[in-house]
Formats: sequence, C-alpha cells, structure tokens
Amino acid sequence: MPTLSAMPQRVLTGITTTGTLHLGNYVGAVRPCIEASRESGVESFFFMADYHALIKCDEPDRIEASRLQIAATWIAAGLDTDRATFYRQSDIPEIPELTWLLTCVTSKGQMNRAHAYKASVDANTAAGEEPDAGVTMGLYCYPILMAADILMFNAHRVPVGKDQVQHIEMARDVAQRFNHLFGKGKEFFVLPEAQVDEEMELLPGLDGRKMSKSYDNVIPLFEGGSRALREAIARIVTDSRLPGEPKEPEGSALVTIFDAFASAEERAAFRAELRAGLAWGEAKQRLFDQIERQIGPMRARYDELMAHPEKIEAILQAGAAKARAIARPLLDELRHAVGLRSFQPLKAAAAPAAKAKAHLPVFKQYREADGQFYFKLSAHDGRVLLQSQAFAGGRDAGEWVKKLKTDGAAALAGAPVGLLALGEGVSEAEVAEALAALIAAAAES
Repeated sequence: MPTLSAMPQRVLTGITTTGTLHLGNYVGAVRPCIEASRESGVESFFFMADYHALIKCDEPDRIEASRLQIAATWIAAGLDTDRATFYRQSDIPEIPELTWLLTCVTSKGQMNRAHAYKASVDANTAAGEEPDAGVTMGLYCYPILMAADILMFNAHRVPVGKDQVQHIEMARDVAQRFNHLFGKGKEFFVLPEAQVDEEMELLPGLDGRKMSKSYDNVIPLFEGGSRALREAIARIVTDSRLPGEPKEPEGSALVTIFDAFASAEERAAFRAELRAGLAWGEAKQRLFDQIERQIGPMRARYDELMAHPEKIEAILQAGAAKARAIARPLLDELRHAVGLRSFQPLKAAAAPAAKAKAHLPVFKQYREADGQFYFKLSAHDGRVLLQSQAFAGGRDAGEWVKKLKTDGAAALAGAPVGLLALGEGVSEAEVAEALAALIAAAAES
C-alpha cells in the first residue's frame, strides 16, 4: 500500500439512489465529478450511495430502479469507467465495517450537531412532537457512513454542495481522532477537503427555491425526453414584466439556471437582452436550447443503456473489484490497529504499573492579621483534621510541624494542652492515621 504522501490525488463523490436525477443533481454533483476525473494525476471514485438511500426510503422497487437510472445517467453524462472507479456502495462490504470502527470513536455530541438531525428535531418541535420522533439511527449516524465512504479510499477532494460541507468537516474530525488513537505515529487517513464551485450556487427550481423533489420543483435531466424538459422550463416562475419592458436578471431563477449551462460571454449577452426587453417566453426558449444542446446527446446514450442493463451491471462489477482491491488491504490494517487480529502467542505481560500514590494530608502554615502564626493539617478533601493555636514566631510553628511529621501520634500525645485542636467531627485516631501516612510516604521517597 502506498504511503499517504506518495498517493495520487483522489476525488470522490456519490448520489443517494432514491429517484431519478434532475438538472440540479447534474449541475451540482455529476458534472463536477466528471470534470474532475479528467484532470491529470487524479484518481476518481464515483459511487451510488444505496446504503444511504435506505435511511429515507423503504420502497425496494424504487431503490432498484433508481440505482439503474443513476448508473446509466453517470455513464451517459461522460464518465470514463476505464479511467475512474465506478461502483455501488453496497458492493463494498468493507464500507459498513469501517463505519462501525469510526462509530466507536465518534462522539454523540458531534452527531447532535449534524444538520440533518437538527432539522428533524426542529421540525418535530415545531409540530409539537417529541424531538426524536421518527428519527432512526440511520439518519442520526448518516455522517459517519459518509465519512467511511470518503476515508475508505482516502479521498483528498470531495465535490459537494454547500449544504454538505459540514459532513466533510466531520469526516476530517473522525479521521484525526482515529489516527490519534490507533496510529502510533502513522496516519491511516487523509484529511479530505470539500470542493465547492464558488461560482455556482445550489441550482434553483421552478419556484426559485432550491431544486428538490421534496419541493416538487425539479427540471428533469433525461426522463421524459426533450418534451418534459421544455414543459418544465415553461413553468419556471418569472415576474409580470411584459415583452419590451426591461427585466432585472439578478435574482431570477431562470437566469441562474441559464448561467449553469453558459459561458461567461453567453451569460453577459443573455443579461443584456433581458435588460433590453427580451420577453420571458423567448428567454425560456433560449434556456431550453442552451440546455438541450448539451444534454440531448447524453439522453440518447442514456436510453440505450437503460435498454441493456446487463452492460451497466458488468461495468459496476468491474468497478467494485477495483474498489475492493484498495479497500480490503486498508481495512485489514485498521483491524490490526484496533486489536482485531489473528490469534498468536501473547506478548509477555508488562511489569505492573507503579501503585498510584494515595491522596496524602497536607500541612499548611500561615500568618493571620493579628500577627500570630498558625498551622493546620488538612485531609485531601479539604477537611481540617488538626488546628494549632497561635505561635508568636513562625519558627515555633514550623518546629511543631516538623515534630508531627517525624514522630506522628507520639508528638500529638505529648503536645501541651490547648496547643492543638481536632477538627470538627475528627477523632484522634483519624489524625494519627493521617500522620502515619505522611511518615510512610516520606520513608518511601
């Protein structure tokens, strides 16, 4: 296994398999992943996060269909599966095993701060329900499974939307903790970095909110063909300005979607036309043409793959073999590090650790505001065991402390009446025992 410093740059990401992909998925994840995979000196890992899908979907047929559709989408969108490692999460048994190893070093407090969990708690609270109503351990521990996805292949960069950056930070924290606890100077895991396209916000949907199936505002990528794409674009919400009236491009969902498929020059020209009075209907036609030029050829490839799923299965099985060739050796090393090893003769038992020192009482000498000197003997918990009367000089007080430390109970018995007073609720036997402990400790040292 190459050392972490010698390892080539790795890029990894995946998409949950609970439905067909829409335009926002393509812009926010699929396209940046494929672009990153073409960089020289980069190893790319793309996967379908079908274990994650089980967190929020209990419809087996839907998950089955989604896995096929998503795999076809990535391949049709230009993923070079000979160059990149493309696999299903569920085909890599090392991932759930690593998830458990990471779970054992992850604090509950960190999981309490995860956005998805907090959002569920907030929604329940607002509805007057118990905070954890409907929250499964799958949802709660989602960030740990995501950390395992990333750390299993020591990805350096993870292209994500801004809403996923927290999970990358959590993966870094978990990796650091595991390295510290079990590495003994070795770094098992790379600390991943989130890769966010600073120029591209989350793609808005038809109503201007984040494009999401939960909002029913998505624009389909391949499903339904060009007709479905055109019909969706026609439903994008715009303002009421008439043809010929100047229109403000900034803040418009239509313009933001156009930007995602346009060059800088095309963006500037489109904005200028809108400010000059371009009709919204014509603007939507421009948007359709802009998108169709890019995804039309991909759609044809997608349809061909969907008609021959055995071709996709063969690609994924080859990808799983490549992925496991990396995952298995690392997991074997991690198992050994945490103590899950093949049986062999145990090492000779280490010498017993030195017995911890008992908590000893302490003497304290001090001078009061009246100018007199005093001392007291206190237990380790702060209780006063013995309190002296006043001495005119500090030396006199110190002599009695020395005598008590040396002679113990004998000095206590020979003290003048009234010179020493027992603390409240303290017996002479307890004081004698404390003095004996001091004498024994002095003898050992």
